Amino acid sequence: MEKPIKFTDFLYQGYTDSLGGGVSSNFFHDHVFVDIISLENLFLAWHEFKKGKAKKPDVQEFEFNIEENIFQLHEELKSWTYQHSRYTAFYITDPKLRHIHKACVRDRVLHHAIFRILYPIFDKSFIFDSFSCRLNKGTHRAVRRLKRFAQRLSRDDSRNIFALKCDVKKFFDSIVHQILLELIQEKIKDEDAVWLVRKIIQSFKVQNDKGLPIGNVTSQLFANIYLNELDRFVKHKLAIKYYLRYCDDFVILSSDSCHLLDIVGRIQDFLNSRLKLSLHPNKVIIRKHNQGIDFLGYVVRPYCITLRTKTKNRMLRKVSTKNLTSYLGILKHCAGYKLEKKVTDTTTII
Repeated sequence: MEKPIKFTDFLYQGYTDSLGGGVSSNFFHDHVFVDIISLENLFLAWHEFKKGKAKKPDVQEFEFNIEENIFQLHEELKSWTYQHSRYTAFYITDPKLRHIHKACVRDRVLHHAIFRILYPIFDKSFIFDSFSCRLNKGTHRAVRRLKRFAQRLSRDDSRNIFALKCDVKKFFDSIVHQILLELIQEKIKDEDAVWLVRKIIQSFKVQNDKGLPIGNVTSQLFANIYLNELDRFVKHKLAIKYYLRYCDDFVILSSDSCHLLDIVGRIQDFLNSRLKLSLHPNKVIIRKHNQGIDFLGYVVRPYCITLRTKTKNRMLRKVSTKNLTSYLGILKHCAGYKLEKKVTDTTTII
């Protein structure tokens, strides 16, 4: 019997195609459920899940009988008797108020197990310039990419260009379960895997079979699967070269502001007809590059990247010896020498 393929390196160390032609699509489509519920995958998911959470009481309680809990989860999945538990709801400010729904430890371990297997299947179909919750992407790479786009289109800042910045209105609450499932089934043909994914998706709803919980790691992947339709529409149907997206925020650059005004309507029509989404009317903004493009906490300007004023003020208000290192890390990605000295001096005084 051949040794089963491990997925440990797919997500956290990157996938190296050591198998020549890579893992075949048939493998993914035909064995997804078996791979998700395997004891090996469940234990690996547990180890990934508990990083940074080892001192949490609910995590410690689950770990006390870890083998029994994992084996029981495996048996419930294997016999199709698994049921998702209810969520615990609470609010956080990061900085804006968000309604978080937290699943129990057992369910969150399963979310990680599903994510580990589905991520490499779907990630290869995403466009390069989708930066949210993906390996080797993230906010800082997105901002640097936007800066490179602006330099290229403006010919090294020698001519002015325009940026269209948009936000999808109540994105996570508006995701339609059936549309999401249909998109997933385009790649996942394993009926047992579809049953399990449906269980996870339908474990939460805002109203009328809509909505995903922000707290689930699977929601991050599902969000990218959903908005990959928008990405492909913009890149292939509208033939937009300078486009990038982070979650439900996206930016398009052009040398023609009238062109940007024209495509807003086309994007809105597509979102509504294909995904039952809409743009936030107060967050559709067209700005000149020399005014600064506000994106992901930074402002991209000709010749430099600066920190957003609100972010800077919040940093000065909340900086302490406990979070100084984190804030200094943020400042490394922009022109923040003076601010770095200011926050360092502030913590010294404290």
